[in-house]
Amino acid sequence: MDDPKTPDVAVIGGGPAGLMAAEILAGAGLSVSVYERMPSLGRRFLMAGRGGLNLTHSEPMAEFTGRYGEAAGPLGGVIEAFDPAALRAWAEGLGQETFVGSSGRVFPRALKASPLLRAWLGRLDTGGVSFHLRHHWTGWGADGALTFETPAGEVAVRPSATVLAMGGASWPRLGANGAWAGALADIGAPVAPFAPTNMGVLTDWSPAFAQRFAGAPLKAVALTFGEHTIRGEAMVAAYGLEGGGIYALSGDIRRAMEGGGTAQLLIDLRPDMRRGDLASRLIGGRPGDSLSNRLRKMLKLSAVEIGLLREAFGANLPRSPVGLAEAIKAVPVPLSSVAGLERAISSAGGLKFEGLDERLMLKARPGVFAAGEMLDWEAPTGGYLLQASFATGRAAANGAIDWLAEQP
Repeated sequence: MDDPKTPDVAVIGGGPAGLMAAEILAGAGLSVSVYERMPSLGRRFLMAGRGGLNLTHSEPMAEFTGRYGEAAGPLGGVIEAFDPAALRAWAEGLGQETFVGSSGRVFPRALKASPLLRAWLGRLDTGGVSFHLRHHWTGWGADGALTFETPAGEVAVRPSATVLAMGGASWPRLGANGAWAGALADIGAPVAPFAPTNMGVLTDWSPAFAQRFAGAPLKAVALTFGEHTIRGEAMVAAYGLEGGGIYALSGDIRRAMEGGGTAQLLIDLRPDMRRGDLASRLIGGRPGDSLSNRLRKMLKLSAVEIGLLREAFGANLPRSPVGLAEAIKAVPVPLSSVAGLERAISSAGGLKFEGLDERLMLKARPGVFAAGEMLDWEAPTGGYLLQASFATGRAAANGAIDWLAEQP
């Protein structure tokens, strides 16, 4: 059946990119309907809020846009048009004051997403945006109408323009499952295969280590993979390692392991101490102390750090101060794989920029625009994911406004 209230613009996807597009479109005086597959809006946004809601980052713009790697070219101008300062001003306009943390990351004072989302949805409702939940987009009908599966049956919508903002393929239980890729490929839009990014890594812990230390943090360590070293934190998981430091290296690890390659991570448990200083401290101690007690007393190693040393070296763990110092500075962790899309924070792949014009309109489907993690870009955690989602949602909406103004 046809939707009796056909909007000027249909926005498909109720996450940050889609809601930002809806706000810009409604502000231009257009009638806007947001269609969301899930029973509620902003599910991944709320999940991000569990970690404090890292909205963006305060570093200089050249460094900021460089975080997007190969996508820095097409994304750079989009982000500069709605930069971190603009995003902070937008959040504060919704009553959510922000602050810069010690790492340069930007958070709302509330350190959660729900107050911001409530205020945002209130603004959109006041602006006349309508929301249609449990609407699963299935593509285009033979007559060009958008088609949706709903609890009431199939619905067809014929807007003047469309903004697609359905997310990537990570954390599918929160709504973004990448199922849209087939419909876009069918019309000739180029889509890169999905791959996990900002995800954990898998290793074959012994059952005893996994059972005892799953959930234990490795704080203030240095993680090295190949030529890249990251200072940060990691957390032991039953399946391997996760956490900010791991996520920063995960893209390189995934690429190295594609096609059945192997990989090894090195962990420096005391990056602020030189090997000689470590060895000097280990020379002391009482003669009757066990190795664990020496490591705990002389170097303040935690139980999980000592366990990791024993896990990595087993019976070959050095007993001499010099050998122990070398081991502490480079604990080897062989990797068997990376966590899949179902556990990844974000995904690589998606709609290629070569299939879009400068307004983020599909070359294969005039009047249809795309935004957010549907696009083929990846970035580290630290505020870059949300910043690009907000900025591309805004850019796609402005592209739709310009395109509609050109139509007869």
